[in-house]
Amino acid sequence: MSENHESETRAIRGQMDQTQYREHSTPLFLTSSFTFPSAEAMADTFAGSGEGIIYSRYNNPSVDELVAKACAMEGLPAGFATASGMGAVFASLAALVSQGDHILATRAVFGSTHQILTQILPKWGVSFTYVEPDRPEEWATAIRPETKLFVTETPSNPGLKLVDLEAAGQFCRAHQLLFIVDNCFATPYLQQPAVYGADLVTHSATKWMDGQGRVLGGLLVGTEEVMEQVVFFCRHTGPAMSPFNAWVISKSLETLHVRMDAHCRSALAMAHWLQDQEGVGAVHYPFLPSHPQFALAQRQMRAGGGIVTFELDGGVAAAQQLLNAATLCTRSSNLGDTRTILTHPATTTHSKLSVEERAAVGISDGLVRMSVGLEAVGDIQADLQQGLG
Repeated sequence: MSENHESETRAIRGQMDQTQYREHSTPLFLTSSFTFPSAEAMADTFAGSGEGIIYSRYNNPSVDELVAKACAMEGLPAGFATASGMGAVFASLAALVSQGDHILATRAVFGSTHQILTQILPKWGVSFTYVEPDRPEEWATAIRPETKLFVTETPSNPGLKLVDLEAAGQFCRAHQLLFIVDNCFATPYLQQPAVYGADLVTHSATKWMDGQGRVLGGLLVGTEEVMEQVVFFCRHTGPAMSPFNAWVISKSLETLHVRMDAHCRSALAMAHWLQDQEGVGAVHYPFLPSHPQFALAQRQMRAGGGIVTFELDGGVAAAQQLLNAATLCTRSSNLGDTRTILTHPATTTHSKLSVEERAAVGISDGLVRMSVGLEAVGDIQADLQQGLG
């Protein structure tokens, strides 16, 4: 593959070398371990001076293919695949901090990321401070001498707040912070944080990358220096992705660009439609002109993504009525599927946050997150109409 090829070409043609069978679709290496031609070769491989794969917890041909594709699409040189998206998020933090370190994070992060920052890392003596994602001019006031990482998620889950990646990159360089971006909602097709200086990018590959709700997976891709620490941590703590899941997701990446184009078209159509519906107080979508960061979205994203969130005037009762009335759309906590999914964050994915914490990241009682699938838009609208009355 050439660096001149577009990311969608790399996702399709970036495959492992053919075996002696000259297969067109790459095989699945469903094996836990690998053999060596001699005791000396085995010793050399463990010492790092010989070629070969030691164990699938370290790497595996099926996993390596997926990682290589993700690196090519994000424009970063090294990566590691984990068993889940949260495995990737945890590794992106735990591998890079020590006791006494401080993390700066934008406030609008996923619920489980919030739990890692507030409940798990403090037990190891790692502290954090939240800053507002849309106020980069205020970030510097939260820096401490021990601050090491700047962690952000854009667009955020579920409020769809954006972070100015160019401003964040400049901020991190000015203050010598490692710049970490959760790029799950945008995917590398819509947004490449490395262009703005990100040192490490994480993904829940469970979502748009798989795209059909089949398998779990996480990805970390970053600079050689950062990934050396991350890979060491992951190899010895064991959050490795299974070869089967890697093979499934790698094949799915071949269609990521066509799927995301379709998801984005339908999501934008749904966002416009929802604005005109009775009982809907607000609609959030990055490529809606009414989004407060519309200009930023157009500047750093190819399209608005497949997630639309909207607030119902009737609060929890109205949200539950909508979800219960749906017969086509799915009630699930997942997203990024071919099938449209409805979630009520206040009582599910972000229910462990306090009322005040949810309000701070824009999660009202009536907020519904919709992962727009690939069904006909008219059918999705008709299904929602049943519960909006």
